[in-house]
Formats: sequence, structure tokens, C-alpha cells
Amino acid sequence: MSESIHGFIYHKDADGIVTITMDMDGPVNAMNAQYRQAMAEVLRKLTAERELTGVVLASAKKTFFAGGDLQELCAVPRGGEEAQFHTIEDDIKAPLRQLEKLPVPVVAAINGAALGGGLEICLACNHRIAQDHPGLVIGFPEVTLGLLPGAGGVVRTIHMLGLEKALPILMEGKRMKAAQALEAGMVDALVPSAEELVPAAKGWIKENPQAAVQPWDQRGHRIPGGDVWSPAITALLAVAPATNFQRTRGLLPAPERILAVAGDVMAVDFDTALRIESRGLAYLVTTPEAKNLISSQFFQLNRVKSGASRPRDIEPTAVTRVGILGAGMMGQGIAYASARAGIKVVLTDTSIAAAEKGRTYSARLMDKEIERGRATAAEKDAVLSRIRATNDYAVLNGCDLIVEAVFEDVALKAQVTRDTQKFLAAGGVFATNTSTLPITRLAEACDSPENYIGIHFFSPVEKMPLIEIICGEQTSDTTLAKAFDYARQIGKLPIVVNDSLGFFTSRVFGTYIDEGARLLVEGLDPVVIDAMGKQVGMPVGPLTVQDEVSQKLTCEVAETHRAMGVFGSLGDNSCNSAVAETLIKDHGRGGRHHGGGYYEYAEDGSKHIWPGLYTLYHNPEVQLPHQDIKDRLLFRQVVESLKCLQEGVLRSVADGNIGSLYGIGAPSWTGGFLQMVNTYEFGGETGLQAFIMRCEQLAETYGDRFSVPDVVYETLNAGKTFE
Repeated sequence: MSESIHGFIYHKDADGIVTITMDMDGPVNAMNAQYRQAMAEVLRKLTAERELTGVVLASAKKTFFAGGDLQELCAVPRGGEEAQFHTIEDDIKAPLRQLEKLPVPVVAAINGAALGGGLEICLACNHRIAQDHPGLVIGFPEVTLGLLPGAGGVVRTIHMLGLEKALPILMEGKRMKAAQALEAGMVDALVPSAEELVPAAKGWIKENPQAAVQPWDQRGHRIPGGDVWSPAITALLAVAPATNFQRTRGLLPAPERILAVAGDVMAVDFDTALRIESRGLAYLVTTPEAKNLISSQFFQLNRVKSGASRPRDIEPTAVTRVGILGAGMMGQGIAYASARAGIKVVLTDTSIAAAEKGRTYSARLMDKEIERGRATAAEKDAVLSRIRATNDYAVLNGCDLIVEAVFEDVALKAQVTRDTQKFLAAGGVFATNTSTLPITRLAEACDSPENYIGIHFFSPVEKMPLIEIICGEQTSDTTLAKAFDYARQIGKLPIVVNDSLGFFTSRVFGTYIDEGARLLVEGLDPVVIDAMGKQVGMPVGPLTVQDEVSQKLTCEVAETHRAMGVFGSLGDNSCNSAVAETLIKDHGRGGRHHGGGYYEYAEDGSKHIWPGLYTLYHNPEVQLPHQDIKDRLLFRQVVESLKCLQEGVLRSVADGNIGSLYGIGAPSWTGGFLQMVNTYEFGGETGLQAFIMRCEQLAETYGDRFSVPDVVYETLNAGKTFE
């Protein structure tokens, strides 16, 4: 006989085994108020059971358990509410401690994803059996959200696996497939199907009636691999903070706090360690970094993935045959991504040799995948069989999508558009892969501008997850929906923006490079400029980025913009453009792939600042506060992002945050350039008012480019934030 206890189905069979099937309100099981009430009551009932022989924890959802209630976590403010959060933590941990102290074996029957809190529930069981299928993932993603596992995850993982094996699982946020979790020791057995899970769990209970005591509750238990007195562990704890700082640059508090808690776990008893872990989570949950990461990397990322920017009333579509114009760096990457997703590809260029070279790129990438064990020779053959290399446009006939990926030249793009649009299938989409040129202007060459759209890929295509979809003035919703579906079909993350010079990502990215050039012209040491860019959390410094993009390309883009009569911050009338022109015309410095730019590059991969840069610009007497340098490099991008939102280039805050994180390389601690404004702290203030105060300081000292956009004042006056 079964009964429901706040969404937990409680069933005791004739053998005395109770199966708890979690089926909470909503699409997933989550560690929320309903869970706390249900688990507490279930444990009271289990504790009172007579003739109990075992317990099985199962799920009626597609996922086993989704983890903590992030809405609830995000709402915890700094101050008095932290004590209340401690109470919630205790309400979660106490039943799990009761569960693992039951006098009978407890088994987790894991049918789907068990992440974060879901995995913590599993670790409180004596045995874990998982279904072996591709959709099952296990892990602790908390660190990627600025948190730590707070329901016993840190403590139990270390006591189960030892510190050395536990730290990567806790600090990297990796999600393990079933076989990986088995190898890591996070699960104990696999079964082929969901139907076999509960029977297998009951079978294990019957075979192991005495396996009711967790390792850490057994007399004489020692943490595997050594405790705090072990020389190997002492050495690990000594070097781990430096290694972590090298990776995070001190900008992310969660990894640091996980390390601190882990060190304490090694030195105290189990229950004391649980309390220390709770304090660690209570601290992290109130940090701006955690609120930023949860907002963007969970809520907004899921919003983007679910198609919030896609027209809702249009049926989903799939591309079966894509034509790609240009087999260069971008075209060959697009061909690979499409063919890997099972789409037939026609890859064209001006000669067969050039087109075949682009096809060979896919062969090389597949060879690397085979070497890493991620693909087979048969899969390589299948990918290559889908790519047809040609210099004959007629082969494009019947393609339902054509992607033009030729050089950033308006006349050239117009010509290939006119030459190939007739080969599109009825209702097909013509897309241009451009990073800066206005789509509405390029669409003038298309007979059906409503079917024309921008699909901006990022380089290298096979590695970069983002696609920026740009709608021209006449682009139809149907075309947008088809482009969005194609992006998802090839496994990319699409944001949708409106037409503008540079759109969103290139426009904002250009301000980072430009501010670096301004600092250089003001006389700052170029080494300091790049170092401050990295210290604020950007992947590399602005001068390094410019060398990779190349001064030559910057000048060519600027010339194209001037010819079109359009201007912006991307290199046409910027400080960066002037510096690039000086370096090229007077010194032949065109960038890394043109013999060197700001840096000189050695054959062994090392680099150093080109000495002439000091002669041209450096003034040792110029000294700026490091915080000002970092804020200038960051705030230029944030202000430009706000302008994009204000002008309607960005259609949503989510697109802006996800685009800045995955396309521009915004520091992860910001949660994206718009989210950062919500939690920024300065002068005793937090949020939009603090951001305004700092912008006003920067504008007064360094110029109007740091002036606060009106949209910030409007949002503040409305009592809102950027959501």
C-alpha cells in the first residue's frame, strides 16, 4: 500500500523494504520547502517503522533530482537573513544524517541527472545504482554558480574518495556520464534500463543486510589517501591555493571557500565538518558573484536555450542541406559543425583546390577527435561524406540554407549573394556570416530581403559555443525562427539582436581594444595594460587581443566602414584605429599573423613587447591607479552594452549577458556586462546607484565615454534591475 507524503510516494513491500519515489510538484524534484517538509516527515515515519529491512530512494521524474532551489538561494540577502539560511541548511542536513544512520541499508536508484543536491542525497545512501544511458549526468555544478555543495557534498565526497580525488569533482563542476561516475567511485553499479533500477536496489539490500553503516561512521575510519597529518595531503593543501589563484585570479570566492572547507574537513570530526560546510555556503550564497552567476549561468542561460528570443508561433524546422560560400577559416568551421550535426554540406570556393582544402579541415578535426577517443573512423567517414567541395554554384541548387562566409567586403558579399540566391530551395534562408557589416545594407543585394539574416559565428567555430543572429529591418519572423533552429541543430547557443554597426558582440568587444589603445597613447606601460585586463577577469589583455585580430584587419574594417559612410567604435574613428594605422603604415606592424604587432613572436611560441612601442608611446612619468585601469577596461564594455540595450540592438537582458559571457569573454564573476550593474558595490552603495557613482567618477576624470546611459537612470527610478 502506498501513501503520498508531500510529493514523496511511500511504499513498503512484503519484504519490509520501503521505496520512496520522489514526485514533487513541478517538472523536477528540487531541494525547496516542499522537499524539506517531505524528507523530514518521511524520516520520522521510517524511524518509527517496524520490521524495516531497507530503503530505496527513486524518482518519478525524468531527472532523479535537480538540486537546490536557486530562486530561494538567490533571494538570501547579506545580514540577518544568513542566520535564517543556516536554519534551512540544518533542515536539509539533519534528515540526510538520519537517513544514513538508519539501521538498514539505503540505496539510491538513479534514473536521470543527479546534480548538486541530488547527488548529495545519493551520497547519504549506502549504495548507488544508476541507469546507464546518455542523458544521465552526475556531479557538483555548484562552483560554476558561485556556491559549494552545502548538503554534505564536500564532506561526504572527501570521506568517501579522499582529498586528492575529491577536489577536482568539487572544484571544477564537471558533469560525469554514468560510466565516468562509476569509474570515479561516485556510483557503485550500473543497470541498462530504468525498469531494472528498483529491483536491482532491492536485490542489493537483500544480499547486504548488514551494509547499513556508512564508512565514516565505522570505528577506525580514515579518509582514503591520508588525513591532515599525511605529508602528501599537507603538500596538496599547501600548493592548492596558489594553483587555484592562477586559474581564478582571485576573482571567484567559491573555489577558495571550497578549498578552505576541504582543509577543515581533514582536521575535524564528520559532524563538525558538516557545520563548517554550512557556514561556507551561507557566506557564498550572499556574495554578488554567486548572485551574478546564478542569474546568468542558470536562469538566463536556460531562457536563451529554451528559445525565449525565438518567435513562438512558428513550427520548428530542421536544415537538411546547407550551402557555404567561402571555404576559408570561417566557412570550413561552419561546414564541420554542420556535417558533425548530420547536415549535408555544399562547400564552395573560387577553385576546387580551395574548396577541398576547406573539406580537409574537417578531416583534421575528426582525426583529433579520434585520438581523444571522442569519435571513430566510421564517424569521420560519415562526416566527410556529408561535405561536397566544389567551385560550381549550381551544386547549391535545393539548399534550404545558404551561409555566405566570404571576406568582409560589401561589394564581394553583394556579388556572391546575387550569384547564388537563385539556388535556394523554396522558403530557404540566405545568411551572411559577418561580424560588423549592417545586415539591412547587405540585404539590398537579395531579391527577398525578408529571407535574409545575419548569422555571426565566432572563431574557431568548432570550439566557440555562441552564435549571434542579427535581424535586418525586413527579416521575417519565419526566417529568424529557421536561423535559430539551425543554430540549436548544430549545438550552438544563439542570441538574437537587431541590426547595428558591429551588432552587439563586435561593438562591445571593440571598446575593450579601443580602451587599451587609449591607455597606451596616454603613456602607460603596455605590459601593465595587458596585465590589468587579465586581472579584471578578461581572458587576455586588450593589446594581445588586438594582435590576434590583427591591426591589418582593423584598418580594413575601418576603410570598409568609411566607404559605407557608417561609423562606430569598431576601428573606423577610434583611438585604436589611429594606432593601428600608425603601426602598419610607419612600421609594418600588422598583427601576429603579419609579422608582429604590439608584440614580437618567437618560433617557440614566446612573445615580448615590440621595443618600438615604448619609443612611440611610453611615458614612465604617467602612473594611474591600477583600479582605474581595470575599471576603464571593464566599464567601457559595460557602458556600451547598456547603450545597446537602450538603443534596441539587444532584444533582452539575457541575450546581452549570455552574449557577453560566451562571445566576448566577459569576466565570469560579473554574470555578464548587464548583470554586473545589478550587484556592483561602490562607496557604500550596491547596485545601480553604486554603478552610477563610479561611472560619474570615471567620466569626470577620463571622459564622456564613461557617462551613464539614460536606461540606467530609468531602471533605477522605476525601482527595477536589469533582468
